[in-house]
Amino acid sequence: MSNYMNHPFHLVDKSPWPLLSAFSVMSLVSGTAKWFHTFNMDLFLLGLVCTLAIMVQWWRDVIREGTYQGLHTSMVGVGLRWGMILFITSEVLFFVSFFWAFFHSSLAPAVEIGSTWPPTGIKPFNPFQIPLLNTAILLASGVTVTWAHHAIMEGNYTQGVQGLVVTVLLGLYFTALQGLEYFEASFTIADAVYGSTFFMATGFHGLHVIIGTIFLLVCLIRQYLNHFSSTHHFGFEAAAWYWHFVDVVWLFLFISIYWWGN
Repeated sequence: MSNYMNHPFHLVDKSPWPLLSAFSVMSLVSGTAKWFHTFNMDLFLLGLVCTLAIMVQWWRDVIREGTYQGLHTSMVGVGLRWGMILFITSEVLFFVSFFWAFFHSSLAPAVEIGSTWPPTGIKPFNPFQIPLLNTAILLASGVTVTWAHHAIMEGNYTQGVQGLVVTVLLGLYFTALQGLEYFEASFTIADAVYGSTFFMATGFHGLHVIIGTIFLLVCLIRQYLNHFSSTHHFGFEAAAWYWHFVDVVWLFLFISIYWWGN
């Protein structure tokens, strides 16, 4: 085995997780398509369980490498930061496609939907009810995750835990309210281009909130176990960057789709 400390880069040991995760995600996507067409969830559930199990074990290995084995040196940290920046950039472009579809359809409504926006027969949500409350929740969560970040940088263990607990709870609250909103919706994803653009954009954002909440929950557990120090806590920084990205996307969603598009 090569000596890790002879070079500034992190050469990982042989791992089964990339190959296994590829097969599990393929099963998940195929199972989703099968579920939609045949209403059979067996393959979807198998893929979901396998994907979650691999995520847990892969994260365990990364945490072990960075926390206990000392492999995440300052040079490795630079590479990890650039990787996270590029990942968030790709996520920004992912949401740009949804906003493009929304504005393409709303700025010049086709005759097939009545040449109006929202289309004839669609009753959109009141932006100053649940959407405004969810905006306040996400903005508050951005404050609490920043509080946790500063506490960790200052070596304040207790406030770091408290800030993360509040942030995770706010993320769960947001998801619950969005689920309630979907349950009470008077239109579906099949209701013209308004329904498809609305649910694709807000639904994928909701998925990102769930992922970000899990990300922060893992960081909360790590903070509780004293994995982070004032100078070595990129795992939390990456989660905080991701959460702020989720906040900003929601502001654009609220202003454009809920308020202006109403």
